[in-house]
Amino acid sequence: IHVYTAREVFGTVGSRVTLSCSFWSSEWISEDISITWHFQAEGSRDSISIFHFAKGQPYIDDVGSFKERMEWVGNPRRKDGSIVIHRLEPTDNGTFTCDVKNPP
Repeated sequence: IHVYTAREVFGTVGSRVTLSCSFWSSEWISEDISITWHFQAEGSRDSISIFHFAKGQPYIDDVGSFKERMEWVGNPRRKDGSIVIHRLEPTDNGTFTCDVKNPP
């Protein structure tokens, strides 16, 4: 499986930004496909899981700093695992990683 994201995404504090994640798989998209977004804050060594899609359902982080600010806009059938972050904050600066698994 190949996963594609933008190298850099810029946003303004208070606005929203779409984090695009598209993928290509030589296999058909299985019902067991999972998509996980991780966030590593600038200057931090640790990354945290902020979003997970599995068994056909999105599971949005409901405790961390992205609580109630994230929206699932992806569609695995269209090979899209994108999310939107609303009301950007200065602490949102960091590295976001999209991880897609399509087990046969």
